[in-house]
Amino acid sequence: MALIYLLAGEHSGDVLGARLIAALRKRVPDVAFAGIGGPRMAAAGFSSLFPMRDLAVMGLVEVLPRLWHLRRRMDETVADIKARRPAIVVTIDSPGFALRLLRRLAPLGVKRVHYVAPQVWAWRERRVRDFPGLWDRLLCLLPFEPAYFARFGLDARFVGHPVLESGADHGDGARFRASHGIAPGAPVVILMPGSRPSEAGRLLPIYGATLARLAARFPDLVPVVPAAGAVAEMVGRAASDWPLRPHVVSDIAEKHDAFAAAAAALTKSGTSTLELALASVPMAVTYRVNALTAMIARRLIRVPHVAMVNLLAGREVVPELLQENCTPERLAATLVRLIEDNETKAAQRAAFRAVMTSLKPPAGLPSDAAAAAILEVLDQA
Repeated sequence: MALIYLLAGEHSGDVLGARLIAALRKRVPDVAFAGIGGPRMAAAGFSSLFPMRDLAVMGLVEVLPRLWHLRRRMDETVADIKARRPAIVVTIDSPGFALRLLRRLAPLGVKRVHYVAPQVWAWRERRVRDFPGLWDRLLCLLPFEPAYFARFGLDARFVGHPVLESGADHGDGARFRASHGIAPGAPVVILMPGSRPSEAGRLLPIYGATLARLAARFPDLVPVVPAAGAVAEMVGRAASDWPLRPHVVSDIAEKHDAFAAAAAALTKSGTSTLELALASVPMAVTYRVNALTAMIARRLIRVPHVAMVNLLAGREVVPELLQENCTPERLAATLVRLIEDNETKAAQRAAFRAVMTSLKPPAGLPSDAAAAAILEVLDQA
């Protein structure tokens, strides 16, 4: 029985890990798993060494208070891998932790795959010099990444983007309206402040102030916030004085139903932009981080767009309202345009279709392509 060690450090990695477990089991029914994961992986029968939330931190400044704790978790993970001696270790995203782990594992001679290429093409390209020897194969979600990494002699394979398996385009808007008593003509707006409390804590007050500016123009507007766990609790507290009370949805199928009912969305940057694009929801991208983090990031970022939809399209398809531009006034004006301007909505949706086509793997589903690439490494002498 082969033992595959998986490490996911945040929500998106947990989703990837759960799909990967299913795809691997289809090919190797008696495969065993160990490592670190979240609730989605747990639902697939995976037992985590410690809670995944211990690794879910981002930001150059935000991570500093947790360095000691992260180092302890690193030591625990390395010790667990040494004791278990898995056939292969697959780290999923979370480069801050995962790449350090892969380097610690190099002396063990265990095969290593990293799933989700670090976005060094976007910022801090010099980090590529540190990658040789970290993994046996790099699995890429974006079609341009293998050619980029090939320039540095790194084995990288495009396996397609997992958003295509999310089901975000299969929601039932009428069902969502019926289950929540929403009138057919009432505009539904999706608000996605992020899956990390640090993200949500900065965006939720801005979202609330944005709704205050929209309440007079759209008195029947219905905000919906997809959130779970600690973030859902944060939404409940933050929304206690919002003029328009949001529906908080934690069920994935219900989230997709809300997408189908939506007129527009505000979302933090990241995979959520691709989910909304797959569901054809017109959107604007918002983000705020610590001011020092933002200052450092601006010096390092090498790409013209933050939103993945814009990056893949090669132009600004959706507005990017970041840092000082992420204000209630600008967000409200943008939402009005997205709700009322049919030409703006049609242009976004046409671009979304082209972006989704570019994310398909050469054959099959992304999780199947990833599983095949991992097993190929496992089978190599």
